[in-house]
Amino acid sequence: MRLAFFDTPRERAIVEELLAWSEQVLEVPSEHFNGLPPCPYAKAAWAEGRVSVIFEYEHNYQCLWSVLSQFDDAFDLVVIVDLVEDRDPRVFHEYLDGVNEAIAKGVFIDKDAWVMGFHPDDDPNDFVEDVDFEAITDDAYALIFVQRLSKLHVAADKLKKNGYYAAYDGLYDAESIYARREQLYRRLNNGDETT
Repeated sequence: MRLAFFDTPRERAIVEELLAWSEQVLEVPSEHFNGLPPCPYAKAAWAEGRVSVIFEYEHNYQCLWSVLSQFDDAFDLVVIVDLVEDRDPRVFHEYLDGVNEAIAKGVFIDKDAWVMGFHPDDDPNDFVEDVDFEAITDDAYALIFVQRLSKLHVAADKLKKNGYYAAYDGLYDAESIYARREQLYRRLNNGDETT
């Protein structure tokens, strides 16, 4: 990722922080993930230029809507850095849940997409918090990830067979998130939620 593409020192610092977080935390093998990194595909995605980072400054979700309306597989992952500071975390996550439902109903035409987010006020994930990470910026920001639902589901299935999710069972409401994603994947493939 070329930092020169970003307009401001603030944007460059945040992208540097995302890259450092990925390298020092998400790409490092962990006992919590059956010896796999917390994000097994992150290193290759960054190295191969398959990640796009976009900044959101407005109090609306126009940036997310634009990404969903124009998603064309130029990237495997689009990361929206949401710099709106007064978003309530509960409302933020409920909104993204609603966006996933809207995607499944064809509101954005292309039904093969999935969004998920992390808010700065979310509870920390104990499985990745034991790493001593030095932040580069003091900025608080939320992250919205946009990916192909089909690719995510296939990758998650492979990881599940390797015991990747075993430690998550019953924690962080993970089971319901996986079940919801799988339900939308079945709807994508079958037109309904049957197997």
